[in-house]
Amino acid sequence: MSPTHPRRDFLAAAAGTGLLGAAAPRLVADERADVPAKAEPVSLKLSLNTSTIRGQKLSVPEQIRVTADAGYDAIEPWIGDLRGYVDGGGKLADLRRQLDGAGIGISGAIGFAKWIVSDDAERAAGLNEARRDMEMIRSLGGVRMAAPPVGAHTAATLADSGPIELQVVAERYRALLEVGEEMGVTPMLELWGFSPTLSRLEELAYVATATAHDRAALLPDFYHIYKGGNDMASLGMIEASRMPLFHINDYPHDPPRETIADNARVFPGDGVCPLVDTIAMLLQNGFTGTFSLELFNPRYWKRPAEQVAREGYEKSRAVIDSACHRVSEPVA
Repeated sequence: MSPTHPRRDFLAAAAGTGLLGAAAPRLVADERADVPAKAEPVSLKLSLNTSTIRGQKLSVPEQIRVTADAGYDAIEPWIGDLRGYVDGGGKLADLRRQLDGAGIGISGAIGFAKWIVSDDAERAAGLNEARRDMEMIRSLGGVRMAAPPVGAHTAATLADSGPIELQVVAERYRALLEVGEEMGVTPMLELWGFSPTLSRLEELAYVATATAHDRAALLPDFYHIYKGGNDMASLGMIEASRMPLFHINDYPHDPPRETIADNARVFPGDGVCPLVDTIAMLLQNGFTGTFSLELFNPRYWKRPAEQVAREGYEKSRAVIDSACHRVSEPVA
């Protein structure tokens, strides 16, 4: 990528993956003066994070089949599942053919390489693990993976080693980005609302900026934004092109934010998150990323995976379409 135009190059690279939706709505003026301008329709892609059907313990080929049959544009698998598939004798080339045949892509992948930890040897091992993860993702046609703050996400960890300064986090994230540049996969800095490190949107924005690397990207999550005590309006301060993937979900009013956990997440529209308003704001700011449904609800895991995937698709699409419609309404 050219260092002269990092933002333009980032957008070009993201668009080239085929995982981004249409651009933000563009006003089109009618030739008649008395007709208000209209915005062109918006279309955003929807992915399934396989955590949503994790409790059904499906094989990776079954996960792909369920995802495609439910109508999703892409799948976001877990690295552990991919490793288990390969260790059991499966071939990534077969998964790639299945993905291509089903017409779905890889929106990202969930791994837990310890790129952020303070121990030098452990961090070096984490970068090597990330490299192996990226190689696997790339062989499936993916170009992104999650980079959560594993190893700096518990109070006990910080009690042992002390808090990690954000500038240091930025240096370590840059090292991970350099590995990603080598492998052709972008690690996205993931927000974890329960973590003492990287639970705030301003922390993610600072770290991404401080890397001074043109591949820096963020992976927000509606639940984690809430859990971390953030205001959804803060998303408006982040450059839209730096959020190529966004975890979509909802949360109930009870339990309260202080005690709510991952397993309380619900389908979009079934909770109290201001999803339509927030997605509309993202669109108005130029968001063209993919939304990936990420849930960990044990009640959903007791149901057939096909039903859960389909209901998740329909409810996610309804929320996204409502936001797109709001943005596309005629402008006086």
